[in-house]
Amino acid sequence: MNITRAQTNGTKRGPADYFTGVVWLDEVTAAPYSSDMRVVMVTFEPGARTAWHTHPHGQWLHITAGVGRVQTVGEAVREVLPGDVIWFEPGERHWHGAAPNNRMVHLAVQRADEAGKTATWQELVSDADYLRDGG
Repeated sequence: MNITRAQTNGTKRGPADYFTGVVWLDEVTAAPYSSDMRVVMVTFEPGARTAWHTHPHGQWLHITAGVGRVQTVGEAVREVLPGDVIWFEPGERHWHGAAPNNRMVHLAVQRADEAGKTATWQELVSDADYLRDGG
């Protein structure tokens, strides 16, 4: 058994290349674990969101607080709430983030590929895409 204390990994700011707005990342499965499973607690300030991206092995999101938005390319923006669980298929182009006037927190669970990569990041989500009617 290995217990990693909460203070060990520290909170990091999400990089501007991958996120619009203020996003905080707390890695749950940081070293010394040897698993290819990656779990991150992500906190999005109101209006913050990821860039478009895909995952080689798919991704689970578990919404833990706030009000969020998710979208797969070609589909409508969807609102998500605490307790909701979202599954994105491997290679499914999508984004996720907070609603315009609410923060949102989720656990993101994904596997790394053979090269250690968990995501392929693409362009930032435009305000027009982000502000489409969610429902």
